[in-house]
Amino acid sequence: MIELQKEASGLWVVTINRTDKANSLTHAMLSELADIAADAKDARALILTGAGKVFSAGADLDEARAGLATSDVWERLSGNIAALPGLSIAALNGTLAGGAMGMALACDLRISVPTAKFFYPVMKLGFLPQPSDPHRMAALIGPSRAKLILMGGQKILADEALQFGLVDRLVDPDTLIDTARAIAADTLAAKPEIARGIKALCQDRP
Repeated sequence: MIELQKEASGLWVVTINRTDKANSLTHAMLSELADIAADAKDARALILTGAGKVFSAGADLDEARAGLATSDVWERLSGNIAALPGLSIAALNGTLAGGAMGMALACDLRISVPTAKFFYPVMKLGFLPQPSDPHRMAALIGPSRAKLILMGGQKILADEALQFGLVDRLVDPDTLIDTARAIAADTLAAKPEIARGIKALCQDRP
């Protein structure tokens, strides 16, 4: 259900493929994603996407009720993505919901199809979000808009997400992965130490 394609260029493409369940995530899937992200320190760039028309509906409902909603595996996954030295791109092929938003927030860039929706109904379900998610969201869109999503329970449409800064570009579904590849191309062609250095400079404050 997690597909990994490693290319000679140093590009890794990771696809969530559980389309019969709207790409909802089990503990085993999250653990596999976290392990891939840990290993991807050797990748020059990583693209994270989903199969079908939904990126991910969040936690598998049965496993969420059994404790997955509060598992630290979500934080391990997003932390591993955030720590990658290479360029990470979330190519959002559709709606992004719940805890699955954490892995996208941890990526360097987010591109999305125009029909995607974004929501994180954690408060309604009686849980706190994973600790890093509100901080990363607020860093991208500001504290008020983060509260609009997390506390106001609002579903954000793709054009509004672009306006907020939650996503960086809207892309036709037919060219989503090609666009992600094109964005990664300069990083893949550069000397690894230069690409890593630029990423570090973008993240560090003087």
